[in-house]
Amino acid sequence: MTAAVRSQPRDMSLTSLSTLATLELTGPRRITDLAACEGVTQPSMTALVTTLERSGLVERRSDHSDRRVALVALTSEGTDYIRARRQAGLEVFAQLIDELPADESDALSAAVTAITHIQRLDEQRRNQTKAAAPSTPSQNQP
Repeated sequence: MTAAVRSQPRDMSLTSLSTLATLELTGPRRITDLAACEGVTQPSMTALVTTLERSGLVERRSDHSDRRVALVALTSEGTDYIRARRQAGLEVFAQLIDELPADESDALSAAVTAITHIQRLDEQRRNQTKAAAPSTPSQNQP
């Protein structure tokens, strides 16, 4: 799937696309948070956000909890752009699946079911681990 999406013509870097997708998934974020998520330096993310802002895909907003902080958020144009890119990738992937022989298509369908189950099991395991984690005692306690 990734190879099919990456093979599409694009007008921006994969880091830019990933940043837009992160904002769509998580909502507005600080530049430092985005930089950490995308594995780039804060100055690089600042430059990338400036470029995306000039393109009308993101905007900077003030953080209601701390007016000194700027949050980066998708604009409606940014949301439309990332959704159109995702849809185009899905269409390429669907075309490739249509070219598979029936037995391989059936195997792929079964694999999707198993992968979805694995994902749910992993989420349950993580939730159990978080619930079972002991709280850290305060340094002021004896």
